[in-house]
Amino acid sequence: MSTPSAPATQRPAGALPTTTREIQLASRPHGRPVPENFRLAEAPLPALQDGQVLVRNLYISVDPYMRGRMNDVKSYSAPFALDAALDGGAVGEVIASRAEGRAVGDAVVHQLGWREYAVVDATATTPARTDLAPASAFLGALGMTGLTAYAGLLKVAEFEPGDAVFVSGAAGAVGSLVGQIAKARGASRVIGSAGSPEKVARLLELGFDAAFNYHDGPVRELLQEAAGTNGIDVYFDNVGGDHLEAALSVLNVGGRVALCGAISQYNATAAPAGPRNLAVAIGKQLTLRGFLVGGQRQHSAEFAQQMAAWLADGTVRYDETVVDGLENAPQAFIDLLDGANTGKMLVRI
Repeated sequence: MSTPSAPATQRPAGALPTTTREIQLASRPHGRPVPENFRLAEAPLPALQDGQVLVRNLYISVDPYMRGRMNDVKSYSAPFALDAALDGGAVGEVIASRAEGRAVGDAVVHQLGWREYAVVDATATTPARTDLAPASAFLGALGMTGLTAYAGLLKVAEFEPGDAVFVSGAAGAVGSLVGQIAKARGASRVIGSAGSPEKVARLLELGFDAAFNYHDGPVRELLQEAAGTNGIDVYFDNVGGDHLEAALSVLNVGGRVALCGAISQYNATAAPAGPRNLAVAIGKQLTLRGFLVGGQRQHSAEFAQQMAAWLADGTVRYDETVVDGLENAPQAFIDLLDGANTGKMLVRI
C-alpha cells in the first residue's frame, strides 16, 4: 500500500476533527489485490449540516463483495472511484450532531467505512443497540451479515424443518450463521465446507453435523461422503465453482439453492470452468435463486428480534477476526479473500 504522509491529526482536547485519515483506491486490481492498489491519505471533513452527524468510527467491515466494486464494470453496486475513499459498513460513536434523534454518544451503523471519521446524514444511520451486544456485532451477526444468512436461508432458499443443508465457506461470517440458523429451525443435517482443519473443528463446535476441508480432495466426493445416501435439500452458496457443481450433483429432487456469493471467482482473470453439470437442474427440478441483502430489508425487524433472542440464549454464536489499525485495512481485505478469517473480518480503528 502506498502511504504518503498521513499522520493522525493532532487537535486540542475537546475540539472536533476537521480532517480524517482514509483508505483510497490508488489503482484497480488485476486478479488478486495487492497493497499497492490502496493508499492511506488525509482528507478534509465537510462542515456539519442540519440533519447530519459526525461519527468516530470504531470498527469497519471488509467484505468479499467489495472486490467486485474495485473493477470498473457495470454491476449491482457502483464501482469505487480511483483516488477516493472506499466505503462500506462501519459502526461508530456520534461525536457531534445536528439531527433530531441522534445524540452525542450514540452508537450508529452507517456505510462510510474505510476512514476514521465520517459526516453522515442521520437518515443513513441506524442505531446499534449496545445493550444487546457489543458494537462490532452490528456489522456481523446483528447486521447485514446476519440478515444475509437469515433471509438467504429462510426466505430465498425457503428452508423447511427436516431439510438437509450444505453451506460452502461455512466458517465465514455468513456461512457460520447459516448453519446455526438451520439447526435452530430443525434441519435434519447441516454440512459445511471450510479451508483448514481448524475451521472444520470450529464448525463442529458450532453444531454442524459434518464438515470437511475442501483441500482434502474433490469437493463432490467429500460432499457425497458427508451427505450420505439422503443427499441434500438446500445449498447455501458462498463459493461457486466446484462447490456449486458438487452441490448440484448431490441435491435431491426439488432442491433449492441460494446463490449468495462466488468467492472462488472474485480474483479470477480467466473464465470459470464450471459448474459443468447445470443440466441436472432440469431433471431434478431444482430452484437456483441469486439474491442481494438489499432486497431482503423487509425482513429486518423479524430478523433482528429473532437473532437477538438466539444470541441471548446461546443458540447462535459468532466469531470475529479483528485487525487493529486503519492502515491495516487493505491487508485485512486481501487476507479475507485468501480465507484467513474465521467469522466476521473487522478492522478496529
